[in-house]
Amino acid sequence: MTVTMKTTASGGGASVVGGFGRVLHAEWTKFRTVRGWALGTFAALVVICLVGLLATAQRNDGGGTASKLPVGPSGEAVNDAFFFMHQPLKGDGVITVSVSSLTGLVAATPTENKPGLAPWAKAGIIVKDSLEPGSSYAAMMVTGDHGVRMQYDYTHDTAGLPGPVSADAPRWLRLERSGETVTGYQSTDGSTWDEVGTARLSGLSDAPQVGLFVTSPSATEETGTGTGFNPAVATGSFSAPVLSGGWSGDAWQDRQVGDGAGTNGSYSRSTKGEVMPLPSGTGYRLTGAGDIAPVVGGPAASGVRIPSNFLVGAFAGLIVMVVVAAGYVTVEYRRGLIGVTFAASPRRGRVLVAKALVVGCAAFLAGTLAAAVMLPFGGARSLANGFPVLTVPASTELRVVVGTGLLLAAAGVFALAVGAILRRSAVTVTVVVVGMVLPYLLATASVLPPAAADWLLTVTPAAGFAVQQTVTHYDQVVTVYSPAHGYFPLAPWEGFAVLCAYAAVAFACALALIRRRDA
Repeated sequence: MTVTMKTTASGGGASVVGGFGRVLHAEWTKFRTVRGWALGTFAALVVICLVGLLATAQRNDGGGTASKLPVGPSGEAVNDAFFFMHQPLKGDGVITVSVSSLTGLVAATPTENKPGLAPWAKAGIIVKDSLEPGSSYAAMMVTGDHGVRMQYDYTHDTAGLPGPVSADAPRWLRLERSGETVTGYQSTDGSTWDEVGTARLSGLSDAPQVGLFVTSPSATEETGTGTGFNPAVATGSFSAPVLSGGWSGDAWQDRQVGDGAGTNGSYSRSTKGEVMPLPSGTGYRLTGAGDIAPVVGGPAASGVRIPSNFLVGAFAGLIVMVVVAAGYVTVEYRRGLIGVTFAASPRRGRVLVAKALVVGCAAFLAGTLAAAVMLPFGGARSLANGFPVLTVPASTELRVVVGTGLLLAAAGVFALAVGAILRRSAVTVTVVVVGMVLPYLLATASVLPPAAADWLLTVTPAAGFAVQQTVTHYDQVVTVYSPAHGYFPLAPWEGFAVLCAYAAVAFACALALIRRRDA
């Protein structure tokens, strides 16, 4: 009776509560006053943090506190470990050298080595801002399997001449420094030169360290249990460097840059970094290990924890929010209150949109706050427990924090829409969990073949978890790029778009059904 009177008084098509803003306020009031829904949202936040705490509780058997990984110019964690024969270049100048061989050793057993060369073993020349790991650089090099390359600042890689290097087919390399610009050249005969690329090293010092370097990441080996990584070293043979420009005239110095050989390489048994002059002063032979590249986690960077490790509880918090969102709409059907809601607001689409905004915002806050707490806390706790942590740029960290909130929000809206379609809470929760959470768990638990895991995280709503990934694929870094190691087949926002597409389709179906079925 009251509803009819208020509707008439407000004039025909106007709802009792009037306007979308009032519908939204009514749904928000309903959500926050039902204790189970409010507590459920808070529980989602707590569950994400608790599972994250459990995931970071283990201590490294080595004991002690882990050192932070070097950070490159763009803010990413990097490997910066190599053997270096160097001297300062004061001002502009040029260094030219030929490389006539690149060989290596790989650990075959705990006590023996065998001949072998990692595909991304490197020998060449480098201009490096300082000897501090993580400092800016540009380098020309020959590699084990990828020909001549110019690389700079860890993430940039340009291909040059293909093919292996040998005494019959040497490669001449040249770097020319002019201010903050370093240009790389290659030649097959030392007379005709081709430009490979140019790097601008912002803030390059007036006297960078320049010279010859050799490094080698671990070599891969396929085993019955997957891809293994064995310690490896590389040895490169160089002609005597030809120098021009502002060279200091100082004697060459040599040293291992970086602690040990970094996270993606180590010295093989009975070998160490060294430089040996060739007979009659014709050049030098350098041996080194390590890598100059981004750290991407995975088996190649054993023990390194990535930010998504601290948010492993997101799936559990998501389940809690799915239960809340499903109950938020299905309880009105179960108790026969949906008719009252629609009588108060005859425009039923508005009601569903308001419900979606309320549950989406609540889930977003829970996910964002949990991620904002766990990323710094999980990183600090991992370091204290002896595990190095993958540092990522601030923009990536922000995307992970906000993305976790958006992940829970989209999942909540998806569950709300499915609940409006099915009108049964238990069935709704089952459908969403089986369609979204189960594929994620199967793909990341290494129980499926890689192709099947990638497929699940491409075509199911579980693709949305990609928004949390911090592992980037680099061609010049060999590791196992798989969901189990934090790498998803889709880019972060592409994966999230797949989840949003599922939510949008479900929401559109729910809108159509409530306008027809519940009339």
